[in-house]
Amino acid sequence: LDKIARGEADATMLAAAGLDRLGIDAGSPVPVETMLPAPGQAAIGIECRADDDEMVRLLGAINHEATCRAVRIERAFTRALGGSCHSPVAALAEVTPAGVRLRAEILSGDGAERIAEDRPIADEAEAEALAKAMLARACPATRALFDGSAA
Repeated sequence: LDKIARGEADATMLAAAGLDRLGIDAGSPVPVETMLPAPGQAAIGIECRADDDEMVRLLGAINHEATCRAVRIERAFTRALGGSCHSPVAALAEVTPAGVRLRAEILSGDGAERIAEDRPIADEAEAEALAKAMLARACPATRALFDGSAA
């Protein structure tokens, strides 16, 4: 925000959650219909040792199952692409009473190519299969942005 104030940048994209924590009311939210978030965006994850039964029990009490399921599907999609936090990929899984809807995109580095899907997803395996199919439809330059694990 300081760079904008100094005239060094015209705009920036910032996470609303971070601005809220800082008490800053700035900018305008971008609706997911305009731009999907990065996979796992805004989800908080806590890890523990699998053999720590007491901690597993305690964390289970605060686990939000719908969010956990959505993030697992988004991560499976990204993993099948060979994507990382630096990859031009977006995914939003939404758990509803009817099931899980996955909206996903892979893009070229300049954003000129966009491969998008919006469909029901049963599980992580189906999300992985969708990622592989989308990557197969992308041009070679876009496929090269991912590590090839989906090839």
